[in-house]
Amino acid sequence: MTQTIAPRVRTLVLLILAVAGALLAGAAPASAHAALTGSDPAQGAVVDTAPPQLSLTFSEPVAVGDDSVRVLDPKGERVDKGDPANPSGTTYSVRLVSGLPDGTYTVAYQVVSADSHPVAGAFTFSIGAPSETTVAVSAQGSDEGLVGWLYGFGRYVSYAGFVVLAGGACFVLACWAPGARVRAVQCLVVSGWLALTAATLGLLMLRGSYTTSGRIGDVFDLELLGDVLQTKTGAALVSRLLLLAAATLFIAVLFGAYARTADAGDPDRAAESDGGEPDKRDLTFGLALGGTVVAAGLAASWAMSEHASQGLQAGVAMPVDVVHLLAVAAWLGGLTALLVALYRAPVETPVGRDAVRRFSRLAFGSVVTLAVTGVYQSWRQLGSWSAFTDTRYGQLLLVKIALVAVMVAVAFLSRRWTQRLADARVSAAAEGTERAEEEKQSAGTVPAEASETPKTSEASKASKAQNDAAGQDSVRAAQLARQRAAAEAARQKRLRDADPNRFGLRRSVLAEAGVAVVLLAVTTVLTQTEPGRTEQDARAAAATSSSASATGQGSGAVSLTMPFDTGGKNGKGVVSIDLDPAQAGDNALHVYVEGPDGTPVDVPEVKIALTLAAQDIGPLPVAPDRIATGHWSASGVQIPMAGDWKVEVTVRTSDIDQVTVSKNAQIG
Repeated sequence: MTQTIAPRVRTLVLLILAVAGALLAGAAPASAHAALTGSDPAQGAVVDTAPPQLSLTFSEPVAVGDDSVRVLDPKGERVDKGDPANPSGTTYSVRLVSGLPDGTYTVAYQVVSADSHPVAGAFTFSIGAPSETTVAVSAQGSDEGLVGWLYGFGRYVSYAGFVVLAGGACFVLACWAPGARVRAVQCLVVSGWLALTAATLGLLMLRGSYTTSGRIGDVFDLELLGDVLQTKTGAALVSRLLLLAAATLFIAVLFGAYARTADAGDPDRAAESDGGEPDKRDLTFGLALGGTVVAAGLAASWAMSEHASQGLQAGVAMPVDVVHLLAVAAWLGGLTALLVALYRAPVETPVGRDAVRRFSRLAFGSVVTLAVTGVYQSWRQLGSWSAFTDTRYGQLLLVKIALVAVMVAVAFLSRRWTQRLADARVSAAAEGTERAEEEKQSAGTVPAEASETPKTSEASKASKAQNDAAGQDSVRAAQLARQRAAAEAARQKRLRDADPNRFGLRRSVLAEAGVAVVLLAVTTVLTQTEPGRTEQDARAAAATSSSASATGQGSGAVSLTMPFDTGGKNGKGVVSIDLDPAQAGDNALHVYVEGPDGTPVDVPEVKIALTLAAQDIGPLPVAPDRIATGHWSASGVQIPMAGDWKVEVTVRTSDIDQVTVSKNAQIG
C-alpha cells in the first residue's frame, strides 16, 4: 500500500517547479559560445578599394555551411561567391565579386560554434565612402523564437532525465536494495529513461532548424536531419540513443532478477546481506559495473559535444566533465529517489536509517567530487576572478555555488533527523523487548488448572468451529481478510507517519530536493551561456580591434582616418582627426586634410559633430580654426562622458560639393 503526498506537499513541489520554469523562461537566449573577434575589412571600416575577399576570425573553431556568410550590397544583392573557406585556425574567408562599386556593404553570418551553439551577427563596412543601404538584417537568431525555446526545454528535460535515471538506479544499488521491489521507485527510474529518450529524439529533430533557419517547419526536413547526423552534435545524440537502448536491459535486470534477490525482510540490512550468496554478489557487481559504463557513456555524450570539448586542455576537461555529471546524478538523482521512497514506500518496506546513512555517505562523496571538478571547470571557463562578477557565466556560477551551499546545509539537518530516527528506533526496540519479557512471565504464572478444559467443552467448540467454517462464504472470507490487512497497514502507516523524527527527515529531504530542482535549472542555463573566459577574450579582442582602427600611437590619444569624396573636381582625399587625451572633460582636437597623393590641401570648410547614441547625447558641434595648410585645430572640446562616440566630419571642397563621413571611437 502506498501513501499519497499531502496537498501541502504537492503545492510546495509545484511551486518549486514553477520557480525553476520561470528561471528557465526568464533566462536570456543561449549566448554564443564562439565570438567574432575580428574581420577584414573591419567592422565600420572604410576601405579605398574593393577587397577580393572577406575574412572573419572567431574565438574558437566554428562550423560553416553554404549560407553561413552573406555579403550584401547597398541594394540588398549578394556579392559573395563560393562557399566559405578555412585558410587557417579560426579564420574563415569568402570571396567577393570583382569590381564592387563604392558604398556601404552588410555582412551577415550564422555559424555553429564547436560546442554546438549557433552564433549569428551582422556588421557593415564601406568601400570608398559610406552610403545609404536598404539592407535590414533581422536581430533574431535561429536559436531564438519557438524552436530555440523548444530546444532549450529539451536540454533541460534531458539533463533531468539523466539525473533521475542514473541517480535513482545508483540509490537502489548502493543504498537501498529493497527499493528495486518498490513500484514508486521503479516508476521514477523508468520515467527518467523515458524523459531522456524523448528529449534526445526531440533535440535530434530540432537540431537542424535550431542551427539554420529557426523555422518550425524545418524540423521535419529530412535533408537537414541528414546534415545534422554528419556533425559532432548529431553523432553525440545518436550515441546517446544507442546507450539508452542498452539501458533498457540494465533496467529490466535491476527490477527483475535483482529485485527478486533483494531482502525485503530487513530493509536496513538488505544491501549488506549478500554474504554467502555468490550469485547475488555477482549480479550486484555486474549491475554496478554495467550501470557505471552506461551512465559514463551517457555523460560523455554531453562532454564530447559541449563546453568540455573545446578550449583549454580538452583532453583533461572531457573526463572531468563526465565525472562531474556522474557526481551530480548520484547526488541529485539519489536525493529524488530518497524523497520518493520516504513518501511512497509501502509500509512493509520502509526506508530505514541505514539506507539514509548510506546515501548520506554517497552524497558527501559526490559533493567532494563536485567541489574538485567544479573548481577545475570554473578556472577553465572563467580564467580570472573578475569574470565571476563581470560576465553572465560567472554570475550564474555564483548562484550555483550559493545553491550548493544551501543544499549542504539542509543535508546536515537531514543527518541530524536520521540520527534522531535511529535513536528513537533503538529505544522502541528496547521497550518492545521488555514488554515481550513481561508478557512471557505473566503467561508462565497462569494456574495449571485454568489451562485445562473439559473434554466435552473442547468437543463442542470443535464441532461449532467446523459448522461455522462450513457455513462461511469463501469469497466473503477473502474480502474480510483483505480488509483486515488494509486496516492493519493503515494503522502501521499512521503510527509511522506520526513519528516526528521521520516527519522531520521527510521535510528536510523535500526542501533539499526543491533546492536541487532550481540548481539543475541554473546548471542547464550555464551550459547554454557563453563561458566567462570567451566573453572576456571577445571583449579584449573587440577593444584591440577598435584601438587598432581608432587609436593612434600617443598615450590616450584617438586618431581617426576617413577617406572622403565630395563628387566634384579635386573632391577626393583623406581627413584625419586627432583627439587628445580622448577622455571625459577638456580635449584638444586636430583635423588634417590630405589629397590622394598624401600632400596637405586646403578646403573651404571643415565641421565636426560628436554623438553618443547610447545616452542620447549630441550631436555636439565643433568648429575648428585653420592653423596651416590642411590643418585645423580646436582646444577645450568638452566630452561630457565616456562611451562609444560617433565622430562625424563634414568636408566642403566647393560652394556646392560637400560630404559627411563618420567613424566610431571609444572615448574615456
